This record gives sequence, structure tokens and C-alpha cells, in this order.
Amino acid sequence: MIAVNSLEKKFGPYKPVQQISFSIGKGEVVALLGPNGAGKTTTMRMLTGYYEPSGGEVKIGGYDVVRNRKEVQKMVGYLPEGANSYPDMLVGEFLEFIAQSRSLTKEETEKGIQKAVKVTDLGDKLLVPIMQLSKGYKQRVGLAAALLHDPQVLILDEPTSGLDPNQIHEIRQLIRDLAKEKTIILSTHILKEVEDTCERAIIINNGRIVLDDKLANIQRKKEGHETWEFALKGNKEGVRAKIEALLTNGENVRVLSASDAETRFVAETHSGFNEKLFDLCVTEKWTLRELFVEKQSIEDVFAELTLKQKG
Repeated sequence: MIAVNSLEKKFGPYKPVQQISFSIGKGEVVALLGPNGAGKTTTMRMLTGYYEPSGGEVKIGGYDVVRNRKEVQKMVGYLPEGANSYPDMLVGEFLEFIAQSRSLTKEETEKGIQKAVKVTDLGDKLLVPIMQLSKGYKQRVGLAAALLHDPQVLILDEPTSGLDPNQIHEIRQLIRDLAKEKTIILSTHILKEVEDTCERAIIINNGRIVLDDKLANIQRKKEGHETWEFALKGNKEGVRAKIEALLTNGENVRVLSASDAETRFVAETHSGFNEKLFDLCVTEKWTLRELFVEKQSIEDVFAELTLKQKG
């Protein structure tokens, strides 16, 4: 659905985006993360055609964002951070104005507004001036405007910025609902939001991608290792040597506790340890009572990848 190849942007000598490449498949929900000034918003603006790249290319649905900008913009809905509107307009008037600016037909406008209003739950706000809305509802209006033309791709830049906890919860739920039928790129500084709504994260630092992986993989790995905790039935302190035989350089295992009921271990390993442990248990006829991988938070990964490169 989205293919980015060696993308870069220059503003004179300043290069906020430097040779980044990634692809996003149809139906994926991907977080675009990075510290302030990392290049996230600039990247999003190039994806929407708002900025023209200084180098590289972006294709959405097979269309080049520079050569086929109108076709791309038909496929993309964009909610910029702090999306502006016309505060004196009624919500319904504003949505009609946006539809006209997109050259939608009368039938397309009616259908688009009806669907967008239903999705964003704005039905009882159509005759309310935008200035009278809470910040949460203003975000809903911006999202409805991005949805009017029924885009296949949604690009959301800080969609919950400045909202209170209840409003954040509502917008997150709305994003989860939209993810059932849209490809979504989400930028946010609230990293808990990523774990709640996204399945993959791309982290940018100093204009370059420093990580691109599934959330599940990110959460189970720390500096290239996985931490497994497992329990064997009975007192198995004496079998540690057999478990160590499964390990390679840089891996280790230790006993956490031992009793007549069970022996609990923790292992710092590379990927694949769980499969080798299963095979050993079958061979030795051990009862594996519990096995789980310890997860790290996306905050840990973000800090590790951005702070160590600072300066």
C-alpha cells in the first residue's frame, strides 16, 4: 500500500529526513515515533504530498506522490497536529466546505458526511459552532474531515495531543475501530498509545530510521536478547547443565528458586530458545509447568535508541 524509498528532505543545509525507506501493507496500523525534531511530521507531509521530497520517492497504492499527487490525495486522509478549522462555522458547514474543496459531487458529499459523522459520533453536533466544541470534539471534526472521501490510508499526527484522559480514551477507541478497514500511520508522543493501538513501530532519530519492527518483537527483545522465565515440575536444580548445553555465546541461565514442587529458572537468550527447551523437555520427560517471555515497554526501547544517539 505504501512504499518509501531513500526519502529525504532538505531545507537549505538542514536535512530533517535523510534517506529513509520502509513499506506498509494494506490494513497495517503503524506508529511513526521519534523525539522532537526527528523528522516525523516532515515525513508525514511528504507522504500526503504537502511537501515535495528533495530525493527518493513515495508511492501509495502504486501512485507516485510527486507525479500523481491528486491520485494519491484521493487515497489519503490526513489529520495534522492541531488541525485548523474555521471556528465560526457550524460543524456541518465545515464538513461541506471540505467536501467542496475536494471536488466531491453532491451525492459523494452527502454519503461522505453521513459516514464520517457516524464513525466519529458527531451526529448531534452538526449545528454547533466549532468554537463551542471541546478539544476532543474538535479532534473528531478534524478526523471526520479526513474521512469524508473514504480514504484507504489515514495519516494521523498527534491525534490525542492536549486531550484529557477521557477524550484520549475515546480517540484511541475510534482509531482502533478505523483500523478494521484502513491502513493507518500514527505519530504520537504518548507511547502507551502505541501499545494500545498499533501493531508495528518505526522509530526515527536525527532523520534516520533506527528501528522498524512488530510491537510483539520489540516487546520481547532487549539489546538483541530475550528473557525467558520457566518452571519445571519437581526439584530440578541438578539439570542446569543440560539446559546450559542448549545455550550459545552470550546466553545464560540461572535458578530463581527450587522446591520439591518446582524449580524456576530464568534464561537470557537469543531467539529460538523456547523451541529448544520444548525438545529437551520431551527428551528428558520433564514436565514444563510454565514458560513465558518477559516484555519490555516501548518506552524502554524508545529511550535506548534515541538517548544513546543524542548529540
